[in-house]
This record gives sequence, structure tokens and C-alpha cells, in this order.
Amino acid sequence: MSIKKLSDTIASQIAAGEVVDRPVSVVKELIENAIDAGASEIQVVIRKAGRELIRVSDNGEGIPEDELELAVSRHATSKLSKTEELFDIKTLGFRGEALASIGSVSHLRLVSRPGNADVAAGLSVDGGANSAVQKAAAPLGTEITVEDLFYNVPARLKFLRKDITEAKHITGLVTRYAMAYPHIRWSLRQDDSLEFQSTGSNNRLEILQALFGTQEAKALMPLNFSEKDLAIEGFISDLSLTRSNRKDITLFVNGRWVQDPTLTAAVIKAYNTMLMVGRYPVVVLFLTIPTNLVDVNVHPTKAEVRFRDQDHVFSGVQRAIRRALLAYTPIPDLNSLNLWGRQTPAAIPTSFNENWQAQSPEGTEPEGAVETTQQQEPLPGTHLPLLRLVGQVASTYLVAEGPDGLYLIDQHAAHERVLFDQMMAQYRANMIPSQQLIDSVPVELSPDKAGILQANLEVMDSLGFVIEPFGPNTFLIRAIPTIVDRGDPKDAILSVVDAFEEDETPLENEAQALIAARVCKGMAVKGGQNLTEAEQRNLLLNLEASQSPRTCPHGRPTMIHLSANLLERQFGRRGAR
Repeated sequence: MSIKKLSDTIASQIAAGEVVDRPVSVVKELIENAIDAGASEIQVVIRKAGRELIRVSDNGEGIPEDELELAVSRHATSKLSKTEELFDIKTLGFRGEALASIGSVSHLRLVSRPGNADVAAGLSVDGGANSAVQKAAAPLGTEITVEDLFYNVPARLKFLRKDITEAKHITGLVTRYAMAYPHIRWSLRQDDSLEFQSTGSNNRLEILQALFGTQEAKALMPLNFSEKDLAIEGFISDLSLTRSNRKDITLFVNGRWVQDPTLTAAVIKAYNTMLMVGRYPVVVLFLTIPTNLVDVNVHPTKAEVRFRDQDHVFSGVQRAIRRALLAYTPIPDLNSLNLWGRQTPAAIPTSFNENWQAQSPEGTEPEGAVETTQQQEPLPGTHLPLLRLVGQVASTYLVAEGPDGLYLIDQHAAHERVLFDQMMAQYRANMIPSQQLIDSVPVELSPDKAGILQANLEVMDSLGFVIEPFGPNTFLIRAIPTIVDRGDPKDAILSVVDAFEEDETPLENEAQALIAARVCKGMAVKGGQNLTEAEQRNLLLNLEASQSPRTCPHGRPTMIHLSANLLERQFGRRGAR
């Protein structure tokens, strides 16, 4: 096969793939350009999650008419002029590829008016082909409109996620940059609905409240740290506010949002021994470091950075968070704990079988496997035998006797399983009864999580919940399923949106089971909750009737079985081996 030079069209589309891979990439490049232009107000308008329309307007310094054609050409920038500046970058953009890349895979319209111009000027770029520059009417600043993204690259369209997922990424991006630049007035409209707005009052607490909600914002503690060439400020969560994933660990380096595994690891390590396994904090950090000590020219998207002294930055982040935690939070005493065994990470169910039972990924083991010095026989059979209640331990575990030994039952995990089985049985029978609440319960969510709940309202309705929108990012819970009437309905809703993984794309017939599992987790009795003897017996009876009594819907074990043979060996009645 002979070697051929690529056409300019193909070359530009290949280059665009490095910079623009989804709608949020376009928004990121455009708002970073607006920030570099010194804008005090940035407006973002989105339609169809950015597939149909992305418009970013700012009141920055604008682009002169005679430079418009140059602005949309490749490798053209006003932010670098010599090689040395590449290692001391003080702006968010510097590659000079963004507008050319976006224009090669969309219909782009650029209109700008600098402060010294009486009228604006603009031009269009369609699939990489520029139109002539023409006069236009526009206020001071720049407006860039991107329509029909990837219209000429249909393969890229196929790889985009659902609109709710793409829109969530855009909301997360805009709100995070609003935290980093609180002096800028931000607004985000999606499909003619105002998703987010800030006042530009330079008050980060205002942005935090909009992003996380009032209650969660109150659980965030301010952090200020300075050492040598490193300054860190931001907010960290106390031990009561955690997540099931790392998505709410937000890191900015010199005003640039980065996804750096090393910095994330430093944050997690700072919380070491303070959080349960599998739980992660909510952290927003803004690092300031001399620009000549950090390299941002690592990846085309500028989302990764490298530090000249990585260990210094890593340890600085860790010390900053640890000191703040020690100042606000007492350290739990672990010396008195008697750890009989070690838990392995929970196996995350990837799907549900025809009986709505969770299935774990192949090759994984369930959480809670206890390592003992003696070989323990597997749990007998697939169903539980008849159990005799002995009592409750530490207000968390039930102790029961069976014909084959002793059973220690986690009341929270067991109740999850019971509620899930009952809810799915009622769903299959199309008869989930609801109970009207005397007082409707308001739930305030961040913009991206509000979008998750909005997209799943129909599913929640099919599971017995009556939830109505009540203002921006706020919902009212008016009714709940009768089988979960003991729990906090707000916890159930929060568990749905908090645990909804970004990469989960369930089949249509799995959505109810996945959401029901989260609802039951939020509504089940908690560890540390005293149960009456009647409640304990009722829980055991319901667990005995379950088709999958050994695990909760998320794959965590509900019980530990200590066989009579193991007890005899432990007490030396048969001799230890």
C-alpha cells in the first residue's frame, strides 16, 4: 500500500478528535477562551444536550475584525509567541486548535466586537470551510454558536451517551468553573430552561449551595493552606458527607479543572481510616503553584498536568486536608476494635437476571468474606432454614440459631433484601400501593442530580413514588410506597441520585430493579437502630421467605454463618487443626 498525504479535511477531523470528543469538550474550550478574554459575564445556551446547539456569549475584550479569519485557523493563538512561554503558561488556552477543531465538525458562527470597534464582525465555518468576514450587530464581546455538532462525522455521534448524560457533563463543567471564577456572572440554559445562574458576587459559598444544595453545603468545611510554592484553598466534607464514587472530588490547578490521579489519591489518603471502605469525600480544592513548576502541555484537552516536584504537591494536599480534618473532626479510636476478619470490596452488580436478582461481575467475590484460621463450610442450601431468634447485638446485628449452627445477620442488609423482594413482587403484579404524606417533603438537589431525578420520574412513579418538580432543582415528595413507610423518603431519593453511576446504562427492563435497589437501601433500617423483638422476628421470617437471602440487592452479604463444627473446633471440643 502506497503512502499518501492526507487531505486537509481528513487531517482537520483527526485533529478535532483529539480536542473535541463530545459536546462538553466544546463548552470547555469556549468558556476557557471567554475567561482568558477577561469576561465578567458568560452565558451558555444548550439544545439537545449540545448536539443541536451550543452558544457561548461573553463580554470580554473581543477579537478585531482583521483577526477573525486567523482565529478560526489551526495553530493560531494570541497567548504564545516563543518557545520559552510554553513552559510558563498563564492562560487556560494556548494551543490555538479549539476553534479550528470545532469548526471542522460542525456549523460554527463567530461574531465579535472589541471595545474599540463601533460595530461587530463575524464569519461562519462549515465543516472546515470559512465564509467571508461580514459586518454584524452585536454587543461588546464575543458570541460563538455551534450547530449540528458532528454532522459530518456520524461515527462520532454514535459514541455519544444519552442526552441526560451529556447534559449532566455540561452542567457539571459550568458549575465547577463557576466555583473557580465566582467573580464572573454565569448562566446556563438547556432547552430553554434555566439550569444554573450565579450573581458574580465573588462568593464561593453561593456557588456551593447551588451545586450541592443547602444541607450538603453546610457540611463542607473551608480550607486554607500555604507552604513554600504551594497555596491551597477550598472546601472539604466532614465525615458525615460521603459519596460512593470519586466524582465529587474537584481539583483546580491555577484556575484549570484537572483530572489528576495523583492529586485524587492524595485527597483519598488524607481521609484514610476515617471513612468506610468504598466511601469517598466531597472535596473542592484550588491549587496555586508557580506556572513554571507545572506542565499543562501534556494532553490535547489540557485536563492533565505534571508537576516538577510531584511529591511536594502530593504531600502538601494531604497535609492540608489532614490538618483541616483534625481541626474540625475528632479522630475515631480504632485501638479498641477487635477485627476478626477482613472485608473485601463489594462486587458491583452489572445486571439482574429474570428473577430480578443481582448478578455480580464474573470473577468477583462478595463483600464480607471473613478470613479465619479455620476452614469454614459454605452456607448450606440456597434457602435459609428455620431460625430461632436469640437477640440483637450492638443495635446492628441479629443473632439467630439454626439447625446447623449460629447465624449473625446484618439487619440493614437483610432489610434491604426483604424490601427489594417485596417491591419487585408488587411491581411485577402492577400493584404497588402508595401512601400519601401528610406533609410533602422537599428535596433540593444540585443541577446535574436534579437532571438524573427528572429523567427517572416515570420509573419512580411506577415504583409507588409521587414526586413533582417544585422550582429550580427542587422536588416535592407527595407519596411513597407503603412497604417503605418507616424510612425517610428524602433518604430514598438521595440514594437514587447519589449512587447513580455515570457509566450505568441499564436496559429498559432493568431500570426499575436498579432504582428499586437504591430506594430500598435508603429506606431500610440502619445499623445502630434498636428493633423490638417483634420487629426482629418479622425481619427473620421475611428473610427466610426470600429467594436470595444471602445478599442484599447490591451484592453485600446479609449474614455470617458459624457452623456447629466450627464452634466445636474453636472451643477445642474436636481438636484444632
